[in-house]
Amino acid sequence: MPDGDLHCRATALAVDGQGALILGASGSGKSGLALAMIALGATLIADDGVTVRATPSGLHLQVPATSPNLIEARGLGLLHPGPICAAAPLRIAIDLSRAEPDRLPPARTVIWNGQTAPLALGKDVPALPAALMILLRHGRADV
Repeated sequence: MPDGDLHCRATALAVDGQGALILGASGSGKSGLALAMIALGATLIADDGVTVRATPSGLHLQVPATSPNLIEARGLGLLHPGPICAAAPLRIAIDLSRAEPDRLPPARTVIWNGQTAPLALGKDVPALPAALMILLRHGRADV
C-alpha cells in the first residue's frame, strides 16, 4: 500500500460524488446502514474493507483492488449492490459504535495523516440513512 493509505474494516458509499465512511464494530450495522442508503440512491464503494488515501487535497475513499463488488445482508447472504463507485472524497465518517450525547452535536473530526474529515456518532440515531443522504447532498448548517 502506498504511503498515506490506510485499510479500514469499514463500509464506504458515495452520494453525488461525496464519500461516507461507515465505521463500527462487527455487527454494529455498517452493511445495514449502507443497504438502506443504497435503496435511497447511494452507490457502494466497498463493504467490509476500504482504502482511505491521504492526499494534499484531503482524504479519499477507494475500493481495494481485491474487493468483491458485493454487500452482505445478514440473513440473506451476499448481494449485488448495483453500480460500484471506485473512489470519492471523504465528506463524513460515521461511527456506529458510539452514541451521540447531544441533540445538536458539535462539529467532530477524524484525522489521518494530517488530513481531517467530519465525524458523526451514529449509534441509535433515528432516520440515519435519510439524514446522511440529505447531509451528503446538501451539507450541514453550522450554527
